[in-house]
Order: sequence, then structure tokens, then C-alpha cells
Amino acid sequence: MAEKERKLGLWEKYLTLWVALCILVGTGLGRLFPQISDFLARLEVAHISIPIAICLFAMIYPIMVQISWEEIKGAVRSPKPIALTLFVNWVVKPFTMALFAWLFLGVIFANFLTPEQIQDYRAGLILLGVAPCTAMVLMWSYLAKGNMGHTLVMTAINSLMMVVLYAPLAMFLLGISGITVPWETIAISVAIYIVTPLVAGYITRRWVIKRKGMDWFETKLVPPLGKVSIIALLITLVVLFTFQGYLIVELPAIIGMITVGILVNILLVFAITYVAARVLRLAYEDAAPAAIIAGSNHFEVAIAVATTLFGVASGAALATVVGVLTEVPIMLGLVWLCRATRGTFRKPLPIGEVSE
Repeated sequence: MAEKERKLGLWEKYLTLWVALCILVGTGLGRLFPQISDFLARLEVAHISIPIAICLFAMIYPIMVQISWEEIKGAVRSPKPIALTLFVNWVVKPFTMALFAWLFLGVIFANFLTPEQIQDYRAGLILLGVAPCTAMVLMWSYLAKGNMGHTLVMTAINSLMMVVLYAPLAMFLLGISGITVPWETIAISVAIYIVTPLVAGYITRRWVIKRKGMDWFETKLVPPLGKVSIIALLITLVVLFTFQGYLIVELPAIIGMITVGILVNILLVFAITYVAARVLRLAYEDAAPAAIIAGSNHFEVAIAVATTLFGVASGAALATVVGVLTEVPIMLGLVWLCRATRGTFRKPLPIGEVSE
């Protein structure tokens, strides 16, 4: 289904500048006022930060309001994007992350790390690579002007797949047993990031269109909601980097070595998915979210498992946190890459037709 063109406003047009400022502000706050980080660290349930959860809800709800049920039904009836996303997330990405964790930490940077550090950081990267993202991708797909119905369907499917595949894959790649699925973390994150905003968005959309009409909805409600979503993203960045950004200042060399593997893996799986989407002749609106979902990770689940297995102060937990700080600016860059290459894809199918 073709989407209406979303015009760039002040917040989107200069998003690079706002993101950079928010990262600097958050890192500065975390460094100068560590008591803020300590306070934020205590505000969590099942390894999900309450302040970040509130920010993400505020970011995702305005997007959900704009998703029509026709988009969702069309996404469900399109097997190619779903199959591509599942294949990359569960057959490709976990193994490429394990490969790069070994290559960079165990070979290239081996002389700068102790054997214990290498083992811990590799474990954290593997746990990160096995967890596909189910929250931030909604924002990245929205900014990339992707098919939000497809993005929503795939985040829901990935949440279900994590329940079945996360523990077996993690145990296989780590070579250890006894890994349990963080049920509570997955359940709460799905409720906060998918179910609640989806229901609230559906009710809002239906009520407003019924009372005010579609024209009022699109011209009066959607534009300010877009601004709310962008502002919520920026506030989320400030909170994230206030919460953990001090690590960049305290451990720059370690952070850099961990980041390289994450960066290369994100770029590789994104490229594989984006190219495969071209080969499968997907429309841009389906190709962009598929590639974006492939490159993203579910940091709450990875952090929950890392802290449970290795401890809060472990290198594995540190690596999962670095994943959060690394992914945000990288994914923003990939969003712009998608938009710059949008014209190279075929046109989307007319309403009522679906991909084979």
C-alpha cells in the first residue's frame, strides 16, 4: 500500500543536529552528575528502564495512530517481506555477530584485552545479536517512510520468535547451557512497545476519524503527532546517554573495541537484507523496514540475560549496553541511506494488491 508523502518539518530536517546535541547533553549529564545515572538505574522493572519505557511509549503511540488496519492486513498477506525478515534475523544475524565478536575481540584486539575480557565481551555481543529489535525500529521505519504495517507485523512476530528461539540459539553460540528466556522482560516490553500503543492508537484513530473525518485527521492531528514522536525520540536519547553515556568517557578504548564488531555486523546484515529485497523485487516501502529491522537489536532482552548469567558489573552486560549507545546513531545514518536510495526501487503496489 502506498503511503502519503510525509514532508520534512523542522525537527526531521535538522534531526542530525538534534540527535548530536541530545547525545552530548546526555553524556555530559551522566558524567557531571553521576547521581542522576544512579537514580535512573533504580527505576526499572524486569531490566526495563521505566523512564525509557515512558519515552518510547510517547515515541511509538503517535506512529501507531497513523497506521491503518488496511496496512496491517496487507502486510500479513505479503509473505516475501515477512520471510526475508525472519531469515535474516534468525538465520543470518546471530551467526555473523558471533563471527565478528570472535574476529575483532578474539583476534584483532586480542593483545589489548585479557582472556576474561574477551570471553565476557564476546558473550555480550552474541546475546545482543540473537535479540531482534521490537521498539526503536518503529521510529526508524517511520523516519525512512517505510511500510508501517509491515514494521508492526514483523516486530510482533519477532517478539513471538524470541520466546521460541532466543534461548536455543544463545546456548548454541555461547556453548553454555541453562539460559532461560527472560519471559517477564519480553512480556512487559511487548505490552509497552506494541500492544498498549497499538490499542491506544487504534482507539484514537477510529474516534477522531468518526468525529472529525479523515481530512481533519490527516491535516490537523497527524502533523503535531509527528512532532511529538520526534521530540520523544530526542528525549529518549538524552535519557539513554545520561543513563549509560558516561561509559564513553570512562572506558573509551574498551567501548571502541566493542563498537567495531557491532558496527560491522549492523552494516553487513542491513546490506544483505537491502540487496536481497532488491533481488526479490520488493517495493521500497517493504525493503526499508526489513533492512532496518535486520540491523537493530532488542537491548532490554540482551541486558536482562547478560546480567542474569554474568552479573550487573560483568563485561557481557557492558557489551550489551554499548550496543544501545552504538546502534542509535548508526541506525539514523541507515535511515538516511534508505531515503537517498528510495528511487531505485520499484513503485509500491496499488491498494488491494499484495506482494507474492
